Amino acid sequence: MIERLVDARKREGLSQEAVAQRLGKPQQYVSRYETGERRLDIFEYLDAARVLSVDGLALASEADVQPS
Repeated sequence: MIERLVDARKREGLSQEAVAQRLGKPQQYVSRYETGERRLDIFEYLDAARVLSVDGLALASEADVQPS
């Protein structure tokens, strides 16, 4: 699911810094969730999707998530 956020950020031509500013977070926040160093809860995920102008619920439902 994070990969979809990264793809959306790149499609929009936004840097991690630009996304972080929109979220009111430091750039490292975006870097860490994009690299998997930090997990996002559902609310954080939906906030990130919102600032990228994508439907977070649609992205989540399209994701091929396998239970661990």
